[in-house]
Amino acid sequence: MPLTPVLTSRWGAEQSWRLSTYEELDGYAALRTALSMQPDELVTLVKDSGLRGRGGAGFPTGMKWSFIPQPKPGEEPTGPAAMPKYLVVNADEGEPGTCKDVPLMMVDPHSLIEGVIISAYAIRSKFAVIYVRGEAVHAHRRLMNAVGEAYAAGYLGSDILGSGYDLELVVHAGAGAYICGEETALLDSLEGYRGQPRLKPPFPAVAGLYGAPTVINNVESLASVPFIVRGGAEWFKEFGPEKSPGPKIYSLSGRIVRPGQYEAPMGTTLRELIEMAGGIRPGHELKFWTPGGSSTPYFTAEHLDVPLDFDSVAAAGSMLGTTALMIFDETDSIVEATLRFSEFYAHESCGKCTPCREGTFWYVRVLRRFVAGQGTAEDLDTLVDISDNMLGRTFCALGDGATSCVTSSIQLFKDDYLALLPPEERARVGRSLPIEPVGVAS
Repeated sequence: MPLTPVLTSRWGAEQSWRLSTYEELDGYAALRTALSMQPDELVTLVKDSGLRGRGGAGFPTGMKWSFIPQPKPGEEPTGPAAMPKYLVVNADEGEPGTCKDVPLMMVDPHSLIEGVIISAYAIRSKFAVIYVRGEAVHAHRRLMNAVGEAYAAGYLGSDILGSGYDLELVVHAGAGAYICGEETALLDSLEGYRGQPRLKPPFPAVAGLYGAPTVINNVESLASVPFIVRGGAEWFKEFGPEKSPGPKIYSLSGRIVRPGQYEAPMGTTLRELIEMAGGIRPGHELKFWTPGGSSTPYFTAEHLDVPLDFDSVAAAGSMLGTTALMIFDETDSIVEATLRFSEFYAHESCGKCTPCREGTFWYVRVLRRFVAGQGTAEDLDTLVDISDNMLGRTFCALGDGATSCVTSSIQLFKDDYLALLPPEERARVGRSLPIEPVGVAS
């Protein structure tokens, strides 16, 4: 289908972040429609739309909402169903290469706020929090101002638009920890504790913020909700494949002519996105790229035509993640790129899990030896062994994500590692054990 701006449709408007501009462009029309519906109808609508979480995991949004324990008609609520319900927005965008949520909050904050109100109403929540990454100072200020405008206009607070529904919305700035992008670490941070992941179960839908049932959604996921309410589930499913529908913001960076945010239907290929971005920089060619940020296994030029939706990317051996497409050409060293990513994960590991804490540290030590030309014939086996001890053995996905770039780089570009070995070590490689990477995070 032709490219039709949806999520970015207001981005070109003058002072698009102001309430007056938003209302002129159909802003809060979906909220009025939603408040005339029953909460369960909204949950079913979002379920039927096929919207999947845009934060990386791709879990069906409506299904996540339906997990919240609700009182049964005619019965006295007990247990989690009797507790308050909370909605938390994960705006702690920190994945290397990911830069879609911050511009959305900067340019069109009311689309997120409207999505929050509708979603909170659907799960019967009266308190919501937007947890913003601490370094995103300008986005935080825009959100604070927009929330103030929404309160003044009667879109937040008591008796919203005369519906009898009440909602308080708080914007909270984190302290800049990547680990707080993990939903349970984010909850600990909100509660005033050190941001570290919790053991699951129990899951946040049953025991989340302050031990109460909680829905945690990504910024782009919630900004999609007003469009679903206005356009309907069938309209939304016209964008992209059946199992991963909807418009999507793709973040393109690296060796392309025009880096930036590109909205396109789910399932668009990198070949098509690179064409939109003006192509690879003149005189060079694509070598490798990330489909969903540094925590997803690398792809190469052979994957240019893989549809960028959750299922197609997974079938091709990687993950869609946050659709952070970092493009590298033949002048880039995959070993150096992997070292930079590993340094990031070593710095951001919270240290709670021994495999992640120690593994990311040793990744950096071994990769630095390669880059310095001081690697040994056994170092590749060491990297694979570290990966094997990290994958699937940590509380959260940070450890798994850290292994993805290492194992996939060895699988795809083993010769690049061997080329960095001293001549005497290179000669020993043929006599060392064969390297069989353990696979990638799933």
